[in-house]
Amino acid sequence: MPTLSRLRQQLPDYLQLIRFDRPIGTLLLLWPTLWALWLAAKGIPDIKLLLIFVTGTFLMRSAGCIINDYADRNIDGQVKRTVDRPLVAGRLSTKEALYFCLLLCLLAFILVLFTNDKTLLLSVVAVLLAGCYPFMKRYTHFPQLVLGAAFAWSIPMAFAAQSNALPPALWLLYAAVLLWTTAYDTFYAMVDRDDDINIGMKSTAILFGRWDRLITALIQCAVIVLLLLLATPFQLGLFYYGSVVVAAGLFIYQQGLIRRRQREQCFKAFLHNQWVGAVIFAGIFCHYQFQ
Repeated sequence: MPTLSRLRQQLPDYLQLIRFDRPIGTLLLLWPTLWALWLAAKGIPDIKLLLIFVTGTFLMRSAGCIINDYADRNIDGQVKRTVDRPLVAGRLSTKEALYFCLLLCLLAFILVLFTNDKTLLLSVVAVLLAGCYPFMKRYTHFPQLVLGAAFAWSIPMAFAAQSNALPPALWLLYAAVLLWTTAYDTFYAMVDRDDDINIGMKSTAILFGRWDRLITALIQCAVIVLLLLLATPFQLGLFYYGSVVVAAGLFIYQQGLIRRRQREQCFKAFLHNQWVGAVIFAGIFCHYQFQ
């Protein structure tokens, strides 16, 4: 059993393990969740549910980071970006990491108990998707698609929690987020492409090869089309349409960033997607606030 002083010493490593200093993953998971909550509520959602989903997003993203590092603990030392992770450097043991992950999942499960049965059932799928994603790059070139499925699963959960219903139109939003995630995580994979090829890992960045810019651009176009189609069933107006136009401009900017496929610029394009999420949320929020 670790002593209190040892836990205090290891606190920076536990925070690094869950990427506490890098909230981008939490933001990219949170924005679609907020889109869904606002759409399901047709305005401001129940404050209890808002707190549950915001907290749950942080907990599950943190648990996902731990599972990812556990899965990659034997290969992260061969990748420039990940050589100093706590499990690779030996500052935390795998047992300590897994116990921490279990604690985070337990806390997230307790939060879901304060929703309803439909949301609880959907949460089982969420855990399965989050748990299998880190292992997918060993077996398929589409781990980014699996991540998209996992990140987008907060959408049906949000609708189930807020309205106890799963309207067919939510799957348009689900598809948009799945493709959006696939595109921006491909940018992320482009950062590690050379290292992944050397160690035998798979990704959409490797699969797309020299067509990566064109294919990610086409995926982003599909995202815009899906977001526009979403306006009709949810009766969204000019504020929302304006936000989608701005998002399209942000996608064009990201394509400019990756044009030379430089590591730093590809990573910047990945990070830039937090603004896409914020812009679409602003459009939805303003629609209900000022309609």
